[in-house]
Amino acid sequence: MSTPNRIESCFATLRAKKAKAFIPYICAGDPTLDKTVELSLALEKAGADILELGLPFSDPLADGLVNQLASQRALAAGATVRGVLQTVRTIRQTSQIPIVLYTYLNPIVQFGWDEFHAAAAEAGVDGLLILDLPPEEDTTSGDDRIVHVRLVAPTTPPERMKQIAAKARGFIYYVSREGVTGVREGVSASLPEQVKMLRQVTDLPIAVGFGISTPDQARAVAETADGVVVGSAIVSKIAEFGQAGDLIARVSEFVRPIAEATKR
Repeated sequence: MSTPNRIESCFATLRAKKAKAFIPYICAGDPTLDKTVELSLALEKAGADILELGLPFSDPLADGLVNQLASQRALAAGATVRGVLQTVRTIRQTSQIPIVLYTYLNPIVQFGWDEFHAAAAEAGVDGLLILDLPPEEDTTSGDDRIVHVRLVAPTTPPERMKQIAAKARGFIYYVSREGVTGVREGVSASLPEQVKMLRQVTDLPIAVGFGISTPDQARAVAETADGVVVGSAIVSKIAEFGQAGDLIARVSEFVRPIAEATKR
């Protein structure tokens, strides 16, 4: 039996309270790694239960323009894999919030598969969401401290859902819409049915993301899912106010009502 890590413990605690998880996404290093530490702590204070940090990558194919530009800004500001891991260490000096790294396979392969898992676990990372790693190619690192979160899309057939869920730990990330990340005007009408289908093949918590940007959308998703992921809408605020002195206050002000809606 695997030892529960922070992600699994968080969802267990929330389930006992019949509460849902609010999971914000930001790109590490945007606008700087120092600001990422401040933003992470502010997001937790504003109501985040789990933090999703993007590992900047030069070719983020699953990301929409907003998140692509965030990666570009982070790389231009000097963000590296080792720098991001050091950022996690700094967050850990103050916070025990569960942290998931949202990444592509290339930076991990360049670093070394086992070496990356060990370094990430030592830094305080709890989970990896590797966008372009098929479950058939997913091998365990031997480091039980890191869980692999898996993605399921609206186009995923039930048998494939079963295969993906079998390789997952922590939670399943359900992509609420086809396509890349980015803000959408509404929540898909088929979401409840899709989540219900997914629950038939896994007991893991289900978090829903891609396109959620308002308190009303978060509230609607929380009625169906165990967690609500908000990314591009927050990243847009960082893009807008990244060089302003009140960046942290602006992001906190934007996030707080979404977090509250998730809880209600």
